[in-house]
Amino acid sequence: MSKPTVALIGRPNVGKSTIFNKMVGKKVSIIEDTPGVTRDRIYGNVNYKDYKFFLIDTGGIELGKQNFNNEIKMQASLAIDEADIVVFVVDGKEGLTSDDFLVRDMLQKVSDKVIVAINKCDSKKIKETEYDFYELGFPSLVKVSGEQGDGIYDLLDLITQKFPKYVDENDDTSIKFSIIGRPNVGKSSLVNAILNEDRVIVSDVAGTTRDAIDTEFNYNNEKYVVIDTAGMRKKGKIYENIEKYSLLRSLKAIDRSDVCVIVIDAKDGIKEHDKHIVGYAIDALKAIVLVINKWDLIEDKESAMKKWKKDIEANFSFIPYAKVVFLSAKTKSRIHTLMPEILNAYANTKKEIKTSLLNDVIMDAYELNLPPTYKGKRLKIYFASQVKSKPPTFNIQVNSKTLVHFSYYRYLENKIRESFDFSGTPIVINFKGKGEL
Repeated sequence: MSKPTVALIGRPNVGKSTIFNKMVGKKVSIIEDTPGVTRDRIYGNVNYKDYKFFLIDTGGIELGKQNFNNEIKMQASLAIDEADIVVFVVDGKEGLTSDDFLVRDMLQKVSDKVIVAINKCDSKKIKETEYDFYELGFPSLVKVSGEQGDGIYDLLDLITQKFPKYVDENDDTSIKFSIIGRPNVGKSSLVNAILNEDRVIVSDVAGTTRDAIDTEFNYNNEKYVVIDTAGMRKKGKIYENIEKYSLLRSLKAIDRSDVCVIVIDAKDGIKEHDKHIVGYAIDALKAIVLVINKWDLIEDKESAMKKWKKDIEANFSFIPYAKVVFLSAKTKSRIHTLMPEILNAYANTKKEIKTSLLNDVIMDAYELNLPPTYKGKRLKIYFASQVKSKPPTFNIQVNSKTLVHFSYYRYLENKIRESFDFSGTPIVINFKGKGEL
């Protein structure tokens, strides 16, 4: 099932980003930064009880050189169009301002999905202002402190009370892969090339209303679903001007995918936004295939490919396991090389390693390179086992997980990858101390 979307809206300096960080932070859902990917947290995933949803901080969406009123209007328009719930953040310390009423006026047409979050309720002035916020006319109000965390769980309860409990779509055995990337890199052209190459389109399956288009097709007598994030492009300047809007569609597609096909323009080169999109696929622990599209526009292909491989190694050093395909969606040159890589990446996400073989690899790696001591103590490894797949996840029993340095984590991951083919897929290693399951 597709996750609902929640947007934080409000004038500047009311604390939207603080609330955002608190909701996607360690108390609700742990999101670790990936080395090599620097990005602002405009979009995040929130896991709360039995619910999961996307969270947008509209304050971080840059809309160009607009005056304040237009800026707020465009952010509100984005929030209204994209969100199932809009959290209208106001400043309990400062009280209502004319700008708050400007936001109120825009949100009135969707008042049934608005929650007013009165932030900075830890301030003594809240007693003087809290009842003023009923003037906004929205029935759902909650007092919070983004800084202290007070009221955040009350806010989450309000947000999720109308959401269905999250259920993984395990009943559908079709392999789903999404075509994601920046605008105008050729995503739709690639989808069309894939479908034309295989000639058999079973049916169009409606995606969620604001997400993307799902298309079923057959390849080698097996059923697959391709998710095209460019299929339902919004009209109007707001969506054409906000590159980060494409990231929201990518996030939703990533969430429903088994494999993410990330398309990069061969003429443009690697942009920061490409790395952002890859970063979110990594956060979601999805298999990845990189596609360098518009290869027909490259003249000296041999030397260009060598340069591209160096650029990919430099810019995507954090996903050395991802396979790269060079093709042209327009001319269909090398299009036949894509599906095998998608299937290989998917197969590796499901791969299961025998416990005896895994322990041989881990113990040999340990003996070959003993971890350094820390305060007179050394990490000891007792036992390793694979506990799940999609992605492959391993538990390693140790004397104390506090002794595991990040570099040693990477060392063991590399040793596992050297011994078993996990190309295309991330793997997860969990270190468990004594008594932990």
